[in-house]
Amino acid sequence: MTQGAGQGPEVERTATLRDFRVPAYVHETGPYVHAQSGDTLPAVDEAYPEGYTPTQRDLPVINRGDTLQVPVEPAPAAPAAEPTTGPGALYVVGDVHGYLDELVAALQEKGLIDASGLWCAGTARLWFLGDFTDRGPDGIGVIDLVMRLSAEAAAAGGYCKALMGNHELLLLGAKRFGDTPVNSGAGTATFQAAWLLNGGQKTDMDRLQDHHLQWMARLDAVEEVDGYLLVHSDTTAYLDYGDSIEAVNDTVRETLTRNDADECWDLFRKFTKRFSFRDEGGADAVRSLLDTYGGTRIVHGHSPIPYLLGEVGSEDDEEGSGPVVEGPHVYAEGLAIAMDGGVTMAGKLLVQQLPLDI
Repeated sequence: MTQGAGQGPEVERTATLRDFRVPAYVHETGPYVHAQSGDTLPAVDEAYPEGYTPTQRDLPVINRGDTLQVPVEPAPAAPAAEPTTGPGALYVVGDVHGYLDELVAALQEKGLIDASGLWCAGTARLWFLGDFTDRGPDGIGVIDLVMRLSAEAAAAGGYCKALMGNHELLLLGAKRFGDTPVNSGAGTATFQAAWLLNGGQKTDMDRLQDHHLQWMARLDAVEEVDGYLLVHSDTTAYLDYGDSIEAVNDTVRETLTRNDADECWDLFRKFTKRFSFRDEGGADAVRSLLDTYGGTRIVHGHSPIPYLLGEVGSEDDEEGSGPVVEGPHVYAEGLAIAMDGGVTMAGKLLVQQLPLDI
């Protein structure tokens, strides 16, 4: 199945904001984890009460000065391993959230781009799992890079593709509908307010152009590659949109095309749910998706690994006790692979070759 968003126009890399400071509003308490106490996350049913609406912050940014800074030593770039015949090596990328410098460093470490930021991995295949913007300093720069790499990889015989994340839906909604009231299921809400509460950056909105909007609106929601079912969110809500990968992707695109604020809000709300695979019954939830859409394991972003593990930094942490993520988190009886290393909370932006060497 082809992805309509795979070939974007070639765009020069946007300069990053190196002296970024997290805005004051991102240090408020969110509905799932208390950023100051670091309490263990509630169970799924407790995390999503009746009438849940993501108008309050969803997994707030933890002040990078309040948690352990995890140094990542740069490694010499090595060419991506490629077979002599057939498709190239498969890589997946977790949530980027505007951290362009960290993304460039991680791609270079894996030998996917060179020192100039150009694709150098030949026939390798690269999948981004969504959430390119919000919370970090340069979300538009991240989108520009992914669009450019899509064209460069295709020209080399490989590909670079991306999935729809809940933050793409949020940014699209904020741009299209602004302060238009929507029915949230628990009163009225607006995309603009939800976008700001969940890390929306004014610099991203100011630089957002029509070709960025078109690219985001055409992204697929689900794909299956080499036996891996790729999704953004760790939720079974995808089942609400179709009984095949093609049906889900078509339904999501058609919903966005209709441009109905309430329909788009419902789509965003469902893509914002999380932790379906984490607790008791999590493996069965994964199997419900695999049985419907195919694949033998699911790969997702969305929920930072430190939150899945209940290991969250706070300002009371002693040195060395903050979140440390070295690689993907395998759970749900080995059926689920989590890829969000928690870059917004001093974690690691993960770029991982599949299959895992475990």
